[in-house]
Amino acid sequence: MSLLLRTLPVVAVACLLSPVPALCQQVDDRISVAADDWPWWRGPNRNGVANAGEQPPTEWSATKNVAWKTPVPGRGHSSPIVVGPRVFLATADEDADTQSVLCYDRATGEPVWQAQVHSGGIMRKHERSTGASGSVACDGENVYVLFANSGAVYLTALSVEGEQLWQTKLADYKIHQGYGASPAVYRSLVIASADSHAGGVVAGLDRKTGKTVWQHDRPEQPNYTSPIILNVAGRDQLLMTGCDRFLSLDPMTGETLWETPGTTTECVTSTVTDGKRIFSTGGYPKSHVSAAMADGSGEIAWETKDRVYVPSILVKDGHLFAVMDAGIAVCWQSDTGEEKWKKRLGGTFSASPVLVGDLIYATNDDGETFIYRADPTKYDQLAQNQLGDSVMGSSAICGDRIYMRLVEKVDGKRQEMLYCVAEEK
Repeated sequence: MSLLLRTLPVVAVACLLSPVPALCQQVDDRISVAADDWPWWRGPNRNGVANAGEQPPTEWSATKNVAWKTPVPGRGHSSPIVVGPRVFLATADEDADTQSVLCYDRATGEPVWQAQVHSGGIMRKHERSTGASGSVACDGENVYVLFANSGAVYLTALSVEGEQLWQTKLADYKIHQGYGASPAVYRSLVIASADSHAGGVVAGLDRKTGKTVWQHDRPEQPNYTSPIILNVAGRDQLLMTGCDRFLSLDPMTGETLWETPGTTTECVTSTVTDGKRIFSTGGYPKSHVSAAMADGSGEIAWETKDRVYVPSILVKDGHLFAVMDAGIAVCWQSDTGEEKWKKRLGGTFSASPVLVGDLIYATNDDGETFIYRADPTKYDQLAQNQLGDSVMGSSAICGDRIYMRLVEKVDGKRQEMLYCVAEEK
């Protein structure tokens, strides 16, 4: 089935998405996505922050402000990825033992295509994990997905019409709890990682061919973070946390920029920056939140013993905002680690919060979304909404809409659903 993509000027798109002005000169590295897209894990800026001007609803329910909903086959914790007229999801059907990418119409929620990537070999251990916990990435032309399968991690590229273009084995993989890393698109590369007892790797592959351009070996330790590219300390850095260290690489070459101890072994969250520091949170063998200077000095600016294991954190105006797994919202000053406030929300949290303007949207495992201001002086809640019975994946917020993957009961059975929440016209 053909898919009509919007054609945007390369310079406009590149300048919009990349923190590096040089990207605006690289015609061959075009990324054809728009301002109202959510093209990869943690959104257009890779930090959980929606683009300026977004105005999604602050109130909804199963019967209010729902533009559409559609059943999702299989099971997964991957976030919806929204590019052009389509929404993409990764899913795993454990009964059929298959891993696939799903495509839906952005306006109506109607299924467009389903592309099976693997048949047999799903790897999952922890009961809360799935065979499709990582989000896909889309550059407007191709869709990239990572799956752990048959003792290895594979990176696969599909066209936006669902045709498989290439598949590359990234690394051997020994299952510990599960696998949930998401790929990152950067210039001409797609960057992927896999950390396990079988040995770890982070690598940059050519987006068009799947050929490995560079590879950086990692320790033989389990870890669950995704590669994140941020502009910090004056340059683009590819950042990885976990495996007992902060790691910074040049995203185009894989050259090590700096590496320093300061994280715990097993991390899940994706790092963010305040421009000078990057932040790691982890849960095993110790719980911690730590800040490392990103200038290569190796300095650990501060550390706390708080447990923020699964939901990634947010940065705004020199402050960090997080939701602990145990359901406690917290704010720290980013340069010192000083705690500004804590507030118990209730429930447990796996999904990462999203920042929209000065509002934080944080959804717990029971489907309750708390909307509160990113205010460093106090917890200031605006709304609280219920949708579905279980939410483990993070939402995408773009085009004034919220795309949420959840589980609800249909005819007494648990059914995964994809919802689009939008203001009723």
